[in-house]
Amino acid sequence: MIDLLTLLAFLPAALALNLTPGADMMFVLAQGLKGGRAPAMAANAGISAGCMVNVAAAGLGLGAVVAALPGAFEVIRWAGVAYLLWLAVATLRSGGPGHSRARALSPFRAFRQALLVNVTNPKVILFILAFLPQFVDPSRAVLPQFLLLGLVLALGGFVINGAVGLGAGSIGLALTRSPRFARILSWITAGLFGALAARLALMERT
Repeated sequence: MIDLLTLLAFLPAALALNLTPGADMMFVLAQGLKGGRAPAMAANAGISAGCMVNVAAAGLGLGAVVAALPGAFEVIRWAGVAYLLWLAVATLRSGGPGHSRARALSPFRAFRQALLVNVTNPKVILFILAFLPQFVDPSRAVLPQFLLLGLVLALGGFVINGAVGLGAGSIGLALTRSPRFARILSWITAGLFGALAARLALMERT
C-alpha cells in the first residue's frame, strides 16, 4: 500500500512527534500518578485507539468537514474543555487517589476517558490532515495508507507514552500509601487536567 522508502521516511518523523511532550503524554502521566500502572496503560491504549479513530475520520474526509465548518470545530473543542474540567473537579472530590482507586480509576474508565479526550480534540484531526498527506500517494487508495501510517503513529505513541505511564504509576503507587502525598497527587492530577483544558480552550484554530 505504501512505498518502502516513503515508510522509512515517515518513521523518524513519527518518532520525533511521539517523543514531543503533549496532551496525550500529559494525560497518561496524570493517570499513572493518580491510580498506578494499570490505569496508566489503559489510558495509553485509549489514546492510541482515539488516534486511530481520528486517522480513520481524516481518511474518510470527516476532518475536512471539521476544518471547513468553524461551528463544528468549536462545539467539539468546548466539549473537550468541559470534559477535562469535569475530570479535574472529579479528581479533587475523590479525596485523593488512594481513596477512590477501585471505582474511579478502573482500567476501563481510564481507557474511556483517554479515548474521549483524544476524540474531542479537533486539533488532532486537523494535525493529521496536515501531516499524513505528505506521505500518501494519491494514485493509490488513500484510506488504507492513512490507516497504516496512523497505526505506525499510534504504536510509537503507545510505546513512548507507556514508558511514561509506567514510571509515573510506580511513583504514584509508592506515594499514595501516605494520605498527605495522596492528597498532593490529587491536586497535581487535577492541575494536569486543568492545564489540558486551558491548552485546548486557548489554542488557535490554525
